[in-house]
Amino acid sequence: MRDLGHIQNPYSDGKVIDSCSIFGMMDTSGKRFSGEGIIRAIGNMHFRGNGLGGGFAVYGLYPEHPDDYAFHIMYNSDAAKIETEEYLNHRFDINLAEVVPTKLNEAIINPPLVIRYFASIKPEIAHAHCVNQSQDDYVVSRVMEINTHIADSFVFSSGKNMAVFKGVGYPEEIAEYFQLAQYEGYLWTAHGRFPTNTRGWWGGAHPFSIHDWTVVHNGEISSYGTNKRFLEEYGYECTMQTDTEVVAYAVDLLARRHNLPVEIIAKVFSPPFWHAINRRSPEQQEMLGTLRQVYSGLLLNGPFTIILAHQGEMIGLTDRIRLRPLTVGVKGSTLYLSSEESAIRLICPDLDKAWIPMGGEPIIGSLKSPIIPGSYNQNSAAAGSQGI
Repeated sequence: MRDLGHIQNPYSDGKVIDSCSIFGMMDTSGKRFSGEGIIRAIGNMHFRGNGLGGGFAVYGLYPEHPDDYAFHIMYNSDAAKIETEEYLNHRFDINLAEVVPTKLNEAIINPPLVIRYFASIKPEIAHAHCVNQSQDDYVVSRVMEINTHIADSFVFSSGKNMAVFKGVGYPEEIAEYFQLAQYEGYLWTAHGRFPTNTRGWWGGAHPFSIHDWTVVHNGEISSYGTNKRFLEEYGYECTMQTDTEVVAYAVDLLARRHNLPVEIIAKVFSPPFWHAINRRSPEQQEMLGTLRQVYSGLLLNGPFTIILAHQGEMIGLTDRIRLRPLTVGVKGSTLYLSSEESAIRLICPDLDKAWIPMGGEPIIGSLKSPIIPGSYNQNSAAAGSQGI
């Protein structure tokens, strides 16, 4: 048998450029389900990673704390925990703080202490600071301060009724460590990492998150430097030592702060080529041309597939010429997004539909527009954005 690694990488420099696995599943009716299925699905793509990163994002898992910001924080020292908790207590009412339950296994080496805090902004601070700034902006700014100014402390999840669980290991090992089969949510995403340009570390594993937006990514963002400089003009500080970080901050800026719909955000990240824009209607030419000029610094170059998620929505998107794989599946009210169709069919062998989307066109699952079994016309793929 020929060596697959040599076929993928004839230079034998340890870089396998077409690896990483991503998976997402969402019940658009809002019904919550356990993590057992997605753990099996992402584990089916074990060979696409190398154990240097795995993780999950879950939405709807903290219904008993729907209005609290759920901070998940990694600590690598006792001093970091003391300093961070003092910082939080001056700015938030901590309604509950607890160590995230874990189950030790031999695959997990030197894990950080992970604590979750369910918190609300102190009323007097909310009144003083949020006149010209939303509470969500305030929280994002505080997360940035902790991650850039407190050593050995890292906030890796900060949304409401959602959370990220990640670390160094294969995704199925991370799932066992955090006991994720015991959690339930209506939307799950997962990632198995094969780092291409950055080292594997607990904070650098996917998903990446800011507020309630999360990103899992397969590929390489070669425009990282340009994207980073553009985002820094809006107060984002890129500190996570990986290219995927800019995608999380970019979608937070465009969706939450600039209030752009997902279909437009997709045209910022993965716009049509200029020659394709010139063939559109005058109205489309004006809109697409304006987006390319105003947000030129957020165009994502390089091969990529990403799954974005936030409360109520899951979005799949590839680069314009689809250099990284994405397969879509639908069964009843459930939407599946995956690097490989085999992973979907492992947990749902009798899909209603399965297809490969067009490059640069988003697949959107939403609680606002639940899938009605049998109603989706696959031929609409040629029409552009595919809302499901």
